[in-house]
Amino acid sequence: FRRVLFRSNEERMIPFLRKVADACIHASARISAVALIFIMLVICADVIGRTQGHPLYGSHDVVTMVMVIVVFGAMPLCDRTGGNISVDLFEKKFSPGMNRVLDIVSSAIGAMFFACVCYATFESAKISKMLNLSTNLLELEKVWFQYSICAFCAVSAFGLTLRFIELSINFGDARRNDEAV
Repeated sequence: FRRVLFRSNEERMIPFLRKVADACIHASARISAVALIFIMLVICADVIGRTQGHPLYGSHDVVTMVMVIVVFGAMPLCDRTGGNISVDLFEKKFSPGMNRVLDIVSSAIGAMFFACVCYATFESAKISKMLNLSTNLLELEKVWFQYSICAFCAVSAFGLTLRFIELSINFGDARRNDEAV
């Protein structure tokens, strides 16, 4: 009981941040899943329409733009569950401490990568907005899809940063906890 009352600020803040991060991660995964179902329906309608001689006008534009949501929306969950491709040729040869350092460094690099993608895409979105860039057939504004990339990259960077903090402060790897996801 005393440990619960007198926990340090880090010990109180990390579980709260983990819950916020998990909520954001699961929300982005749900958005990605809905987008994938939408793409499937558009492709099915287009294929059926093509067999009848009436393809779905603009299906290529829709599929191309919504694929951005599918890919970037699923990235935070992929990292959270450890679904990224990893090569563990040397993992068994390294000590647990070295593997931990590599996990910490890879989390930091991943967070910086997604933060950089978020920034670069945001800068590109400003140009798209200024030039009114849109898709060829349906003239869907590209800026909204770029903003979605920014949001999903921010969620990925947040999750990786939190993982970096958890590993650095010795709270363990949330991906390896059974109750984590």
